[in-house]
Amino acid sequence: MENQNQQPNQQPPFQQPQYQQPPFQPNYAQGERPMKPDNYLVWAILSTIFCCLPLGIVSIVYSSKVDGLYNAGDFVGAQDAADKAKKFAMWGAIAAVICIVLYILLIVVLGVAGSVFDKY
Repeated sequence: MENQNQQPNQQPPFQQPQYQQPPFQPNYAQGERPMKPDNYLVWAILSTIFCCLPLGIVSIVYSSKVDGLYNAGDFVGAQDAADKAKKFAMWGAIAAVICIVLYILLIVVLGVAGSVFDKY
């Protein structure tokens, strides 16, 4: 009999959204905090200026998140952001070294080719 009283276009009652559980955080004793991870901000800035601009910017973004996450109590997130900042700074430096080596190789090859064709 309840079905006869309901309107055909009536919406179901509102339900609370289901949230996922937060990521696992190790249980630390009261007042005990792990050491704050290095944020690698200096390496990120140097990588941006001297090496590879896009990877350096990504490294700066991650390194700036480290302190905020650590102070908020997200120690695992802070360590993850520090690891990513280090990884992007290193990849930026590696990309710069590869580009420099390829540039030097190109100059040497063009110089040798120019001297060979200069004789004819």
